[in-house]
Amino acid sequence: MKVKSYRDLEVWQKSIDLVVECYRTSERFPPREIYGLTSQLRRAAISVAANIAEGQGREHTREFLHHLAIAYGSLMEAETHLLIAARLSLLPEASLQALLRRSGEVGRLLNGLIRALKHRLL
Repeated sequence: MKVKSYRDLEVWQKSIDLVVECYRTSERFPPREIYGLTSQLRRAAISVAANIAEGQGREHTREFLHHLAIAYGSLMEAETHLLIAARLSLLPEASLQALLRRSGEVGRLLNGLIRALKHRLL
């Protein structure tokens, strides 16, 4: 089946779920973090979904791969912000683990898509 839109990609759908959970989680951070961890976490999570969408909209597979690599980097950035929040006791361990599981799923889907696109280039 040919993908007609980024919205058809499971990895994009799961990345949007991650964004929503990051927003809900960061709402509980203290107000002093609005320009710190809250903002950084939200921006990184949004970047994952946005780069998947932008890349899928590009004309060439290599451009898509480039944006997927950026998305993966943003995913690792979001995980880092979550780990920092947990170390600062802003995020309970159970919430951290749930978010890391969700992030891991997005990462696995991204890696699978990257492998498939690279194989198509061969």
